[in-house]
Amino acid sequence: MDGIILAVLLVGGIGLIAGVGLAIASIVMAVPRDEKADAIEELLPGANCGACGFSGCAGYAAALAKGEAKPGLCSPGGKEVADRVAALLGVSGGDVEYKTALVHCMGSYDNTTDKMIYKGQKSCAAAAQLFGGVGSCPYGCMGLGDCAAVCEYNAITVCNGVACIDPAKCRGCSKCVAACPKHLISFVPMKPQAVVRCSNCDKGGETRKVCKTGCIGCMRCAKACEQGAVTVTNFLAKVDPAKCTNCGKCREVCPQGCITLFEGIKKQ
Repeated sequence: MDGIILAVLLVGGIGLIAGVGLAIASIVMAVPRDEKADAIEELLPGANCGACGFSGCAGYAAALAKGEAKPGLCSPGGKEVADRVAALLGVSGGDVEYKTALVHCMGSYDNTTDKMIYKGQKSCAAAAQLFGGVGSCPYGCMGLGDCAAVCEYNAITVCNGVACIDPAKCRGCSKCVAACPKHLISFVPMKPQAVVRCSNCDKGGETRKVCKTGCIGCMRCAKACEQGAVTVTNFLAKVDPAKCTNCGKCREVCPQGCITLFEGIKKQ
């Protein structure tokens, strides 16, 4: 009996010492909170989409509190959030930099084919576990609609085997970006610009075998761009929207037709 009491007292003592130690450590090692950043974060929608260019809402709030960012970068929050943040900071709200999700693939049934007959769960994530997916292009959209399933704004539909996003309905929540196992979706500014609708990083000969519109890394677009907005890395072209003037020269010289002009829309 005495042994049991001793054991209980010993365990209780260890717990007490550990608790006191943790309490002291939490005080000594506590990171000071930025009250202004906390107040700003409460005004943000909490989407943590990264469309603002920062690591979620907390990162954006911290940058705003330090004066390192402007209020209009939150696309999901729109003008209402921008105005509220600007009022808290005592600055002008300015224009909201809206962004929309874009599918970087044109792998419809007209341009590519399936390499297998898939009869499993209707899910891109599930199909991707089978030899990289059902499509002949290992980088392409499988059209099984994981992105459409998570979109709360009905902005995504699957047309002829490839996902399509309506920029008028997109709110920039980034759920589709996270849902795509092929990482084909990214955010682009809601402005007129050239966009590369392909994600294939194989050499041109291999790309031609699996898709009629895949980027072959021929460099013609980069050479035609007078603004230096187009670069080619790993046989895949990319357009910098900040430099693009929407002149259309890259689209004109693209032999594969994988560069299109995105006009964007103005959201209220």
